[in-house]
Amino acid sequence: MADFSLEDEYDGPVCGIDEVGRGPLAGPVVAACVYIPPVVRSMAFVNDIRDSKKLSFRKLEALYSEITQHCLYGVARIEPEEIDRINILQASLKAMEEAYKNTQSPCSSFQLALIDGNKIPAHLPCSARAVVKGDSLSKSIAAASIVAKYTRDKIMHTLAQEHPYYGWESNVGYPAKAHLDGIDAHGITPHHRKSYAPVKNFIAYGATRKGRADAA
Repeated sequence: MADFSLEDEYDGPVCGIDEVGRGPLAGPVVAACVYIPPVVRSMAFVNDIRDSKKLSFRKLEALYSEITQHCLYGVARIEPEEIDRINILQASLKAMEEAYKNTQSPCSSFQLALIDGNKIPAHLPCSARAVVKGDSLSKSIAAASIVAKYTRDKIMHTLAQEHPYYGWESNVGYPAKAHLDGIDAHGITPHHRKSYAPVKNFIAYGATRKGRADAA
């Protein structure tokens, strides 16, 4: 269960950073940075902060509202065109850096940023510590994962209204069957990541791997 043990190893303010959306075939990658002030830690909603993947959308929405009301936070997104140009790892790290810069803080900088995963962005203005499975260990990282996931899910739900053939309202761009079937039947959109194999296969062969298998 996530707690503040990692944050409490340091004397100064510690923020958490996480990203959501490395695996989808469509949509942006989104990162968030969250700092939970000491006065907020005792609030009831903090007990429910955990890895965003373990939360229902309704709970995700409720926690997003509480976190953005009571905590300092920043959000950033990198669009598919740039993901294709610089690759998803670099896009994720860039989104983390921009989320940090977008965080409104009374501090000139945080003492430390806890980063989910095993990579650290190169251009953060403070020290950083990578934490594997950090959204299950740190409340700050888990809060960042909630803000990032809710933000990205809402983006994909909106795009689903414009592009109704891919099931983005439920799969939020991941390579689910409905999404692959949609690509095979209706082609790709400007929101698809052309460097990802199923999309690249459609561009090259007129079908995803699944579509070619179904036709065989």
